[in-house]
Formats: sequence, C-alpha cells, structure tokens
Amino acid sequence: MYSKDNLHLWSRGQGHWQGIPNSEWNDWRWQMRNRLSKKDEIARFIKLSDDEAAGLDIAAAKLHVSITPHFFNLIDPENVNCPIRRQVVPTCSEGDILDYEDNDPVGEEGSMVVPGLVHRYPDRVLLLVTDRCGSYCRYCTRSRLVSNAQGYGFHPQVEKSLDYIKSHTEIRDVLLSGGDPLLLSDSKLSSILTALADISHVEFVRIGSRLPVFLPQRITSGLLDSLNAHPNLWMSIHVNHPTECTVELKDACNKLSKSGIPLGNQSVLLRGINDDIETMKSLIHRLLMMKVKPYYLYQCDLVPGSSHLRTPVAKGIEIIKGLRGSTTGYAIPQFVIDAPGGGGKIPLNPNYVESSTDDLWVLKNFEGKSFYYQSV
Repeated sequence: MYSKDNLHLWSRGQGHWQGIPNSEWNDWRWQMRNRLSKKDEIARFIKLSDDEAAGLDIAAAKLHVSITPHFFNLIDPENVNCPIRRQVVPTCSEGDILDYEDNDPVGEEGSMVVPGLVHRYPDRVLLLVTDRCGSYCRYCTRSRLVSNAQGYGFHPQVEKSLDYIKSHTEIRDVLLSGGDPLLLSDSKLSSILTALADISHVEFVRIGSRLPVFLPQRITSGLLDSLNAHPNLWMSIHVNHPTECTVELKDACNKLSKSGIPLGNQSVLLRGINDDIETMKSLIHRLLMMKVKPYYLYQCDLVPGSSHLRTPVAKGIEIIKGLRGSTTGYAIPQFVIDAPGGGGKIPLNPNYVESSTDDLWVLKNFEGKSFYYQSV
C-alpha cells in the first residue's frame, strides 16, 4: 500500500465508488450518508475473516462501526492485517475485557465540572461538543461515550460550559473535542469560537479532529470561514499510519495552514500498525511534508477490549530512541502515557543520563557515545 522509503503521497480516488458524480463524492455530507456500518455493507467490498465477522456482532454494544468511503478505500481488501483495516474493522478480541481496563481509562468523569467540560489542568479545559465521529477507531479512549453504543446519553451543556470558562480566569487554553468538533455545522462551530474569542482570558483555542483524515471533503471554504471566528486557533489532527497520508489529506492540511491555523498530529502507538521505527519515520516525514508537526505519540489507553492493539511501553521508548539523531528534531513526537485515573499526560523518554553530580553530568548521545558536561 505504501513504501517506507518513498515519500510519495497518493490517492485511491473514488476507488470502490467509481461512477459516483464528483459533486457527490466531494460532498462531505454524501460521505457521511454513505458510511459503511453494517456487516453486509462491508462484506460487499472485502472478504471478512471469521474473527472480523464475530467482531462486527460484538461492536454493536461497545462502539458502533462507521467508515467513510474515503477512508474505506485505503483498506487492503486482501489483507486482514492491513493497518487501516485493523483500526476501524472490529475483531472478536474486543470482547476480551481485562480486569485493569476501564470505561473511563484516563479519568475524565472525575474532572467533569459541567456535562461535557473537563477541568483537569490548572490553566486549560477540555470541551466535549459532540459524541459523533466521521469513523470510529476501535481503540477510542471515549468508547463509553462516542456513538452512544453503550447508552451513555451524552448531552453537552455548551452554554453552561462557556459560563464556567468565563468565571474561571485562570483558564487560558480551551480544547474542543468529542466526538469530532468538525462534524458540527459551520454556524454552530462559529458561534462557539466567537463566544470563546469574547472571553478575554482565553488566549488560544485548539480543535482535536480526525476528520481531515476520515473526511478531507469537510474542509470547505464555509468551514474555513467559521474557523476564522477565533483569532488564535490551533488544530491537532490524528494520523497513525503513512497510508493515511493521502493527496486529499495534504490538500486539506494546506487549506487549513493557509488560513493561518498551525497543525499538529497526535498518533496512538498500535500493535502491528505503527509499532516499528521505519513505519513511524515514514509517517512523521510525510506529516512534515504536509506542514503538520508531530506532537504526541500516545501509549494506547486501557480501553476495554483493546489489549490486542496495545504494545509494551518499552516499544514506544525504543521508537523514540531510534528516531533521535536519525531525523530532524521537528519530526520527533513526545511519547506519553495519559495516566489512568486522571493523572494527566506523563512524558516518557529514553535515558540519556549515565550519571550526575552537583556539577558534572555524564551524558550519552544517540550513538551511545559518552560526553561530559560541567555545570556552573
């Protein structure tokens, strides 16, 4: 599907949907209406394994299945281990629940001050505005909430959340997430951003979205106008594998960056998908080509039924160590664990300190050579 050594960005075009008018294919609403959600719909295009067929039955009560045609075209129909396929097509492993897994793996509920508003860090809040996504990742941290398969009944109280933000002057940073905020209408999104822009102590706003990957058609001129409602807006997208770096994604990122929106990427470390140095290097190099800064690499959260996708923590440290010195520093994300129970993001790095005293540090570089630094 891709070459680890060739940075060519590619496109499958309309793929399985040849013959659909371009005006429909390029309409994000058409893409949403034609998502593949049922077993028989998916089986029309790929031969499901017994494991996947059973997984699709399990998913109905855990996290719904919905895959946009654009993203579905990236799936290798002949390979059950396709890294795109494994992210969005469930297997029966989702039914294997371990004792230490938790429906709220990073403890958001304990810091939710208003329904939909999480205030965990002193100077920033997480504002959840919807429970819907363009497609549903099988390792989703908010599986309890997203798609409402588990009957969570999410009802964000945006006005009360805005009132809370207004009354807490220590809040300087607001992150919009969900679900995916870019699924809101242009007018709804604009109204939220305008309201935040009117709060003097809110210095900047971030949007976390996977829609540029799942649904690049959503990046319309109308949406860009709505995003301009806040003067200091940043966006984090979510790309896990080089195959997701399509021409369509690059075009979407170019539109966003030309509108003055800085872009970062958050990846999740996933077993058999991106858990080797060469795949990760290929991904981060493509991201830089699209003017996207690799920001975080997350250890997969302890989501119920996700153990088949999680890697050992040591694997993430190994990858960061392998990237350091072999690519530009701009390309290297910070590896983090979002601590269970609400501890927040904890950075993990290779150990480059061999020893230290009050005034002498013995340091090891990326090649394993030792160097001495005399402090004041």
